[in-house]
Amino acid sequence: MADAGQALAHFKWDLSPKDIAEKTEALIKKARDVYDKVGSLKPEEVTYENCLKALASSERDYSSNKSILDFPQHMSTDKDVRAASTEADRKLSDFEVEMSMRKDIFDNLVAFKENNKQPISAEAQRVLDKLIKLGRRNGLHLPVDKQNEIKSIKKKLSDLGIDFNRNCNEENTKLYFTKEELAGLPDDFVNSLDKREDGKLEVSLKYPHYFPCMRKASNPETRRQLEFAFNRRCMEENTKILEELVVLRKKRSDILGYATHSDYITEMRMSKSAANVSKFLSDLAIKLHPLADAELKTMLDLKEQECKQLGHPYDGKINYWDMRYYMTMVEEKNYVIDHNKLKEYFPLAVVTKGLLDIYQDLLGLRFLEIKKPHVWHEDVQLFSVEDVSTSTIIGYFYLDLFPREGKFSHAACFGLQPGCLLDDGSRQLSVAAMEANFTRPSEERPSLLTHQEVETFFHEFGHVMHQICAKAEFALFSGTNVERDFVEAPSQMLENWCWEKEPLRRMSAHFKDKSPIPDEMLDKLIASRNANAGVFNLRQILLGTFDQEIHTSPQVVDTAKVFASLSDEILHIPATPGTNMPASFGHLAGGYDAQYYGYLWSEVFCMDMFYSRFKKEGIMSTKVGMDYRRCILEPGGSIDATEMLKNFLGREPSQEAFLVSKGLQV
Repeated sequence: MADAGQALAHFKWDLSPKDIAEKTEALIKKARDVYDKVGSLKPEEVTYENCLKALASSERDYSSNKSILDFPQHMSTDKDVRAASTEADRKLSDFEVEMSMRKDIFDNLVAFKENNKQPISAEAQRVLDKLIKLGRRNGLHLPVDKQNEIKSIKKKLSDLGIDFNRNCNEENTKLYFTKEELAGLPDDFVNSLDKREDGKLEVSLKYPHYFPCMRKASNPETRRQLEFAFNRRCMEENTKILEELVVLRKKRSDILGYATHSDYITEMRMSKSAANVSKFLSDLAIKLHPLADAELKTMLDLKEQECKQLGHPYDGKINYWDMRYYMTMVEEKNYVIDHNKLKEYFPLAVVTKGLLDIYQDLLGLRFLEIKKPHVWHEDVQLFSVEDVSTSTIIGYFYLDLFPREGKFSHAACFGLQPGCLLDDGSRQLSVAAMEANFTRPSEERPSLLTHQEVETFFHEFGHVMHQICAKAEFALFSGTNVERDFVEAPSQMLENWCWEKEPLRRMSAHFKDKSPIPDEMLDKLIASRNANAGVFNLRQILLGTFDQEIHTSPQVVDTAKVFASLSDEILHIPATPGTNMPASFGHLAGGYDAQYYGYLWSEVFCMDMFYSRFKKEGIMSTKVGMDYRRCILEPGGSIDATEMLKNFLGREPSQEAFLVSKGLQV
């Protein structure tokens, strides 16, 4: 398709380390020139065109060109390119910190707001107000010495965050087990493992190896060794980094006059204060504890029975290396779901086609795969996105679904180019990439997904659609640039399609004969949705509470100690001695600091949207789907999330559907 070549011409995925370094310097110079020009204006010279619009245009162009420089660290097969990209990310982040601390820019924005008599659009006014607010949050109204201190802190925070995530991406621990030590795991998984000369099988700590072992390996010592290694990842280097990040964040909030770092963060979120977050998490924990305690008692009974049966020692408690194993057993016993059998109905190619069809039907879109695209690896696919009603292309997305050495180790959507207006009033197309780590196909079998992976695919692709459907005027509000504690809601809402019969049938077929999932298996899967809901959601509350605890503490924190204490108190499962799970908790260094609660917070709204509209009017209703696209996906951050929800729901949001979805009485 000719359009793709033209629209994506600046996306060069074969840059050398030298190219990346040179282009980084050029991009910084170009943006700095704009800032210098705006900053040099006298207050009486400031206009919409030479100030606000100039800054917004620079931000749009900068965002569009930045991705070819900082994205390769997450997906390049070349370690030198990843290193160059990481260094580019560091330089760009330092530059962004420097520009965010420009008092001359801040003063001219304030002057424009005070003196402008010409009408500007509501969204332009929102951009202006936000930029001024961000300036104040950076201390630009404070004395110069305080500004310099904040600037120094921001640069240090940026550098440490990059180091933390680089350590996680480059971590490559391997463990070796005999076939007997991997008892309980399916043959296709065991056969896919590399074998050492002594015959032992290689298991990495990457998700496609780690989680199947934690769910199905019946030998508790195998699970213990894996969990111990998994929650020690990057422990030595990242514990220091995380604890330094917490100290620096507190120091900044103190200078700016906020009670805590969490209060500083939540001021710009739906939650508005640390106290509101704390109340939300603790109230929910109280409601979930009876449910979770009953689930843990069931797991303990199963453990006691199995230890007697297999001759393993019984220690009378559920450990972290037991949790996923017995959660899986509860599902399989109570709902008779064999997840290894179930995944035979979810070959990746079938899931992908079904998922893409569902999103197209729901949102009034058409996806067309680009043949022989310029991409960063042969696994990667590229698609254009058309609006069905107008036949116009509104964006492009990449799918990069298999693990590779050095690749981003989780599943995520990366916004590569914001959808927003160009200077001539035409629209810049949005571009996004979905990175995942699904099991590669083997000689015997295609790539088969667990139901949880299907749900992950649906969730992350929801973020892709949030990016692509953007109709904001400005890059600052494009796509997922919404309040951070709302950003997960649109994708979480779409996960519900993975628990409904019609969508499940559309994205499944047995890999051997294309037969549908038997009705009985489907019914049991859907019934199992609330299996382990107490333990699962208390773990989310544990992570959210840990995040709040370290970011509201007046003292220097020992992250391992705080996590262990909260794990006992909230989840009633002891942290394994010698581990520190937060050392590989990437959210805390990757922009989710004091915000992890947002996953549960936004789920309140996602369930309200699903049950109030889709469940009532039809889960494949094009009308509701288009309302969702128009009210929730298209605005981005151009209006408050609360207003988007009211526009879609026709009323104020409510917690009721969320509580019911967890199996709780309202």
